[in-house]
Amino acid sequence: MVNKTDTFGTSYSLRKGKVSEKAPIVFVHGVGLTKEIWEPQTNFFKDYNTLTYDLLGHGKTPLKKSKITFEDFSRQLIRLIKDLDIKKIHLVGFSLGALIARHFAAEHNDKLSSLILLGSIYKRTEDQQRVVNNRYEVAKMDRPASKQAALRRWLSEDFTKKNPDIYKKIYSILEKNKRLDFLKCYEIFVKYVDDDKMLKKIDVNTLVATGENDVGSTPEMSKNLSKTIQGSKFIEIKKGKHLCSIECADDVNITFKKFIDQQNDKT
Repeated sequence: MVNKTDTFGTSYSLRKGKVSEKAPIVFVHGVGLTKEIWEPQTNFFKDYNTLTYDLLGHGKTPLKKSKITFEDFSRQLIRLIKDLDIKKIHLVGFSLGALIARHFAAEHNDKLSSLILLGSIYKRTEDQQRVVNNRYEVAKMDRPASKQAALRRWLSEDFTKKNPDIYKKIYSILEKNKRLDFLKCYEIFVKYVDDDKMLKKIDVNTLVATGENDVGSTPEMSKNLSKTIQGSKFIEIKKGKHLCSIECADDVNITFKKFIDQQNDKT
């Protein structure tokens, strides 16, 4: 897989699989992360066309605005697939990426073969909002403790002990963030207000999934989100925390494959 940059400055990696006529699977990462976070998925889906990219203000993609909006992120994705002459995609969004995928799907149903929302927030309670507000204030201080706390929420202690190299790799990604760009993107995630009218515009086969032990994007949130998106399906990833795509990669990949194959069979 080769890293390239589109005409608008987005850093991306496109891998061509054996079934070249099928819609590619596009993976959208979470806040503070990069396209490399999807390595367990792109390796698993090696026979499929897969596209990963760095969001604005992340990795090798610059952010040239003083404020960022979800419209900016949607525009980034539509420009990327147009630049690559891709007509339809299977869209997978994680965390902040799930919110971006929701906005994109509400505007561009015609571009989607399917939609997968992994670890998505939905209607935080007052207590949940207070917690995430506090995390944002701590993140502004840019201390190692903030990154360490994030990884404790995202991965189980047992997994971290058994996989120190993976822990170090993710910590390194967080450490390399451009602080101001990261905070701009983190702020819109922290202050996000769900819009059910927008969600009801989503008219594509949708899977909503989250880890059983995800404390920020809880199973209850995903269940309620699934009830709001017409005809969507909810799946809980057993023993998973927020980064279940890494810690529970086998279960996540099999779940994704089954869902995507069902949609491919319909085309």
